[in-house]
Amino acid sequence: MGDVIPLNQRRTTRVAVPDRPRARRRATFFFDIASPFTYLAAERVDRLFPDVTWRPALTEALHVGDPVAADDDLERVRQAAEERAAMLHMPLVWPDVFPSTARVAMRVATLAAAEGRAAPFVLAACRLAFCGGFDLDDPEVLAEAAAAAGLGLPEVLGAAADPSRDGLMEGTALRLLAQGADRLPVLRVGRTLFCGEHRIAEAAAAVRHPGFRDRSRLPNAG
Repeated sequence: MGDVIPLNQRRTTRVAVPDRPRARRRATFFFDIASPFTYLAAERVDRLFPDVTWRPALTEALHVGDPVAADDDLERVRQAAEERAAMLHMPLVWPDVFPSTARVAMRVATLAAAEGRAAPFVLAACRLAFCGGFDLDDPEVLAEAAAAAGLGLPEVLGAAADPSRDGLMEGTALRLLAQGADRLPVLRVGRTLFCGEHRIAEAAAAVRHPGFRDRSRLPNAG
């Protein structure tokens, strides 16, 4: 369905591009690696936003419960993700365990974010989950994603076993909810939220366009 470009090759190519325009506004990317839509978004966010902060947030907190608890809801999520993957010419392989909170992996994502390594960690983790079909809470799989991001194994194991990190991610999601977000991933440009991976192009335009009018607390304004 599509080719997956190695992380080092992607970054080498990006650095080699001459006179890349600098972002006019800083963006923040809120993600949950348990979601296939984060996988579909992450590659483009890494490519389109040279100055972006990556922050983990919990989907179930944003939805105040499990958003795919019912079989029909789960089927709609699968169908929507498959349609978007086909449209974007991206491979999509469902993990054996789906849906999953990937809570252990998300705790490691907080460590990666704190060390400025969230982008390579999320890209590696999402590829393992949604290109390879692996369970991100499997210690060996998690260790592979962490190694791709240059994270130390002792620190990774400590973060994975630290439930206090859950509250930080839940708080982030609840603040997004209060600001009008209704789904992840979310890109925030200034105070405006662009909710859903299908709005990445709009967010990228907002970052660069001098005439962008910032809006606050508007549902799906983003």
